[in-house]
Amino acid sequence: MYGYVEAPRAYWHAHGMARNCGVKLARAVVEGILSRGELASLVSQCQGCAHIDACENWLSRLHPGEDPPEFCAIGKPLNDLSPLR
Repeated sequence: MYGYVEAPRAYWHAHGMARNCGVKLARAVVEGILSRGELASLVSQCQGCAHIDACENWLSRLHPGEDPPEFCAIGKPLNDLSPLR
């Protein structure tokens, strides 16, 4: 989990959103495409998002290869990582 024990729910939401969109966050960090600080920023943005219920509803279904939904606080950064799909 890369040490984000203070925000596990937000970490798993960010990870799940990325995974459902086809982006592999762990791979991005390991390959140096995304720094740990940038990953922490994504988790922080996710933690502050006001759309938790909509996010959990979206994450409850599979959306392979789809862009993040409009309401997603980290949708733009995830789209920027789209070459990792």
